[in-house]
Amino acid sequence: MTAHIVIIGAGQAGVQTAEALRAGGFAGAITLLGDEPHGPYHRPPLSKAWLAGDIGAEQLVMRAPEALARKNIALRTHTQVNAIDRAARQVKLADGSALSYSGLVLATGSTPRRLPLPGGDAKGVLALRSRMDASAIAERMAMCIEQQLPVVVIGGGFIGLEVAATARKKGLRVTVLEAAPRLLGRVLAPLLSDWYAQLHRSHGVNLVLGAQITALEADRQGTVSGVRMADGTLHPAALVVVGIGVSANEQLARDAGLACERGIVVDACGRTSDPVIVAAGDCAARRLPDGSLLRLESVQNAIEQGKSVAAALLGQERPFTATPWFWSDQYDKKLQMAGLSGGADQWAVRGDMDSGSFSVYHLRAGQLLAVDSVNASRDHLQARKLLDAGVSPTPAQVGDAAFDLGTLLLK
Repeated sequence: MTAHIVIIGAGQAGVQTAEALRAGGFAGAITLLGDEPHGPYHRPPLSKAWLAGDIGAEQLVMRAPEALARKNIALRTHTQVNAIDRAARQVKLADGSALSYSGLVLATGSTPRRLPLPGGDAKGVLALRSRMDASAIAERMAMCIEQQLPVVVIGGGFIGLEVAATARKKGLRVTVLEAAPRLLGRVLAPLLSDWYAQLHRSHGVNLVLGAQITALEADRQGTVSGVRMADGTLHPAALVVVGIGVSANEQLARDAGLACERGIVVDACGRTSDPVIVAAGDCAARRLPDGSLLRLESVQNAIEQGKSVAAALLGQERPFTATPWFWSDQYDKKLQMAGLSGGADQWAVRGDMDSGSFSVYHLRAGQLLAVDSVNASRDHLQARKLLDAGVSPTPAQVGDAAFDLGTLLLK
């Protein structure tokens, strides 16, 4: 068979894999399949600068088709893959055609979870994942601005809070409904959750924690008009943005008989249970040495896994071992997160939380797990070095602004 690597998914992971294959010396054909009408674009700005109207479509472009063509990477947009035939080593497309592959990359991403409540499919109830989603939300927001109508965000995660911040900056009345007792409870320390709650309230957001929603109500035209709570309260809304998490797009892999468990199961190099199929990005769940699974949703993860799977297809070992990092922009505050804070039993703060520039260090049994920095980029970069080196400051060292944590790296 002629060497031909097919990549399903034209997002960050798919593009990174294609370019890493070329950089690694792969001379065969590469076909990048995207199911959207657009070429590869950056997703992080969708809930922020793009939604706010601060950037144009050209600034979303990740790689122009002609840039990919110069690297002999064939981009096919608006292309739906229906099935993978592992025995024949082919992918079956919705138009009835098939593509043969010598190596297959699954970079299928994830899909927002739907709200399983009455009225959840009303007009004006939207989720944010794609450029088309963001455009639909922006259009609806413009109508809300014109008619002075309120917005409700369901879910106090990063996407929901970023949308809420953008809507408030536009002058809209915003209510955020979060079912948990605190914001971002799975990823932030309680004191930082509380700080973000105060941040949003200080900007005029009506924040409801422990929210129990029973239904979304609509008018006679089927357009959402409000969110009904268990206590009977109605939060009026002409736009409801649902941000309650995402699910890995694993169905293609599952139907093909690949191992899946809350994502496509891969090793540290992105290999699936089929030796010629790899997976990268939001859809991939990495099996860790202790047997647990880790699925990350970040640009860094997509880039690094893209490099790893390209190496695997070239017969090389390049496990993704770097400290994971993430970011979120809300109002004029940039949160930069390094490491994974799950299981932390102690926290220490560096800087003054009231000043709006500080870092929260997460530790478990004295070992540094993660650092969350707000408007403190220097702390963030240093934290990544500490985590990569396995070096842990004491809480007292963290809290002492005069102590240079960088000296710990010299020992």
